[in-house]
Amino acid sequence: MWLKAFHLIFMVTWFAGLFYLPRLFVYHAMSSDAVGVERFKIMERKLYYGIMTPGMVLTFVFGIWMLADYAWASYGSQGWFHAKLGLLVLLVGYHFMCGKWLDDFKHDRNVRSHVYYRWANEIPVLFLFAIVVLAVVKPF
Repeated sequence: MWLKAFHLIFMVTWFAGLFYLPRLFVYHAMSSDAVGVERFKIMERKLYYGIMTPGMVLTFVFGIWMLADYAWASYGSQGWFHAKLGLLVLLVGYHFMCGKWLDDFKHDRNVRSHVYYRWANEIPVLFLFAIVVLAVVKPF
């Protein structure tokens, strides 16, 4: 149960960053003063590298540890589990897309509007909903 607890703690940490970073991008895209822009760059960098990425890595460390200990024997042949793993691959892609947006802002290359990031901010909600339903309900 300790592995599952730590897996969930770091998953929550990771998702907190996935929810907040695109929101920072919304405000950053709307910002025009130099002081504000530099402040957003610092906040975004610290969130991505100090919270989100370690949260993602530790989510996977404890998830893989659970797989190795007991979960693969129990869930390895179940469809919901494969769907969850597929969604996790896509979520990692979204995470790295956030990293690309971060780099664009860092180098003052952002070409997207705040509206784009408002929509992008909704994507983690869909992943969270689907992954939790798959893991808890195990619908297939």
